[in-house]
Amino acid sequence: MTLNANDVNRAAELLRALREEVAKAMVGQREAVDQVLIALVAAGHVLIEGVPGLGKTLLARALCKALSLQYARIQFTPDLMPSDITGAAVLDTSTGEGGGLGTLRVRRGPVFTHLLLADEINRAPAKTQAALLEVMQERQVTLEGQPHALPQPFMVIATQNPIDTEGTYPLPEAQLDRFLLKIEIGYPSRQDEAAVVRRTTDQSLGDQLPLDAIAPRLDERAVKALQRMAAHVRVDDKVADYAVDIVRATRDWPGLATGAGSRGAISLVRAARAAALLDSRDFVTPDDIKQLVLPALRHRVLLAPDAQLEGRAVDELLGDALASVDAPRI
Repeated sequence: MTLNANDVNRAAELLRALREEVAKAMVGQREAVDQVLIALVAAGHVLIEGVPGLGKTLLARALCKALSLQYARIQFTPDLMPSDITGAAVLDTSTGEGGGLGTLRVRRGPVFTHLLLADEINRAPAKTQAALLEVMQERQVTLEGQPHALPQPFMVIATQNPIDTEGTYPLPEAQLDRFLLKIEIGYPSRQDEAAVVRRTTDQSLGDQLPLDAIAPRLDERAVKALQRMAAHVRVDDKVADYAVDIVRATRDWPGLATGAGSRGAISLVRAARAAALLDSRDFVTPDDIKQLVLPALRHRVLLAPDAQLEGRAVDELLGDALASVDAPRI
């Protein structure tokens, strides 16, 4: 499939319109909004982290409302069971005849949707979080030995509080690796924070989220088309090698106990393709790779104990590793 300029420009226009709709609810945080859109176009999942009250759930809800797709939300709690997510096979006694016990009927869980908001995902223990492993990787659920495919497109938007927050559990490394991007939302600027206060208190009842002004912009067909286009954005071999070299640099970098695996490089290239499309281009540049190193790799590496004692941050060490790799000229 060869992309023509008109199609690329049209795709970029659609994504900009989607960004504008999300911005009606989300003040500032432009980088976080763009990264969520990149994950959507790259057919990946996102993990959004930040302290309570910074708009993690608002960002996810705003995106869901700006898309004409099926949407479900799961509030993760310590007593949440895996079957509450995926569903289960239940005995339907109404079908029993002549004293029979009935038949097993599959009760599908909320995961059977297009957009799944896993709110405060790290407030559930590892056993419950593991229910999403097959879902996120294979886009299916196995119930009673039978695979059940999920609707397409499918995207998990998970939010979590920092791990040092009371009542949280660390996500398993295998699950973290299934997120295309980990987005960190920090405190807004004074100007943005003042705008947030005005927008959320002006003629609003209680803690009602400011979502009324958002209108759907993209439907299922349009999202699938954008994802197919992103898959055909050109990536020069030198750019792909650049992503590989960055990932390999993390594996023996001082301060990192564990570097990123091959899925890190794959995620970098996939996300860079979507970023190029958002920027009205049909080719990936080294700068596309650079701007996505932190969200694509920060959840795939582990700090060494000595770096933790020194108060070093993952993003700082990743930035140093990135600076050590020369960008190609294309």
